[in-house]
Amino acid sequence: MTRTLALVESPAQLLNLLEWALGERDGAPDPARCEVAVLLPRDPTSRQQLRAMAELARAEGIGVGMYDIRKVPAGFPLALASLVPKLAGAGRLVIGDPFSGMIQRLLSLARARDLVLVDDGTATLELSRHLLAGRPLVRWHRTGSAPAAAARAARRITPGHGRQLEVFSCLTAGLRLPPGGIASVNTYSWARRRYGPPRVLPGVDLIGSSLAETGLIDPERYIREIIALADETNAERYFAHRREDPDKLRLIAEYAELEVVRPELPLELELLRGPVAETLVSLPSTVLHTLPLVLAGTGVEITVCADVMDWLEPDTSPRAAAFLQEVIHR
Repeated sequence: MTRTLALVESPAQLLNLLEWALGERDGAPDPARCEVAVLLPRDPTSRQQLRAMAELARAEGIGVGMYDIRKVPAGFPLALASLVPKLAGAGRLVIGDPFSGMIQRLLSLARARDLVLVDDGTATLELSRHLLAGRPLVRWHRTGSAPAAAARAARRITPGHGRQLEVFSCLTAGLRLPPGGIASVNTYSWARRRYGPPRVLPGVDLIGSSLAETGLIDPERYIREIIALADETNAERYFAHRREDPDKLRLIAEYAELEVVRPELPLELELLRGPVAETLVSLPSTVLHTLPLVLAGTGVEITVCADVMDWLEPDTSPRAAAFLQEVIHR
């Protein structure tokens, strides 16, 4: 039976791996033959959520190893020494983010011909376009020339010549892949079975984003707009993105008079555990596509703050702006 190795770097990727392995779908693997290598990021909130998600995976019979591959200069060679045998012995490789430079470096060491992408959000949309056009796998907000590893990763992931690619995503509607690629739908069936339904409260919750941290919105402008949005909607809570700056969140709590919530788990699970407001107002992000599936049947209404397009920095690239528009209107 095929041994599966998954390489994940974020809590959402680990959640989607659990959905792929344990959800209601054909061809689910034997959890005992599925191992997860968590390539820990530097961000402390992400690290905490990943440790919590790792415990959930272990409780389901999936082996999880934690690799502090970025923390110290020696982290990469030490992790590599442990990962190389696992990469060589896996018949199937599951990856969370094909645009990750770290994943791209490890891809070249894997022998598996069977590749699975567990949707790390709207990166799926970019992946489709890159593979169909034969372009290097470079993130939508990056500028400059593409590294060689990004071009090699595109060739490695593209199906054909005995290579298989499955894209497991909640964004499969209209998704186009090169010949030989298949798409399977993530309905978050494991999450809904494991948690929920949540207790629904009257009122409004805001869902934050890391658009300021990625340089697309000036942090001061972001804070001012959140204050105005909270006043307009009478929101009571602000669910922070795991990469949001703590000082920015402190100012939001103080001046917008919002309770800032730092989720212990990916937002999909955090809201399923409840309580959750009957109305969620989100900035453009993947949750606009995941939460309607996760919260189906609960009566919770999810809306998008489309005004965020007016908050963008003047030098925002047309590619980045177009991508955000697609996230909003898809």
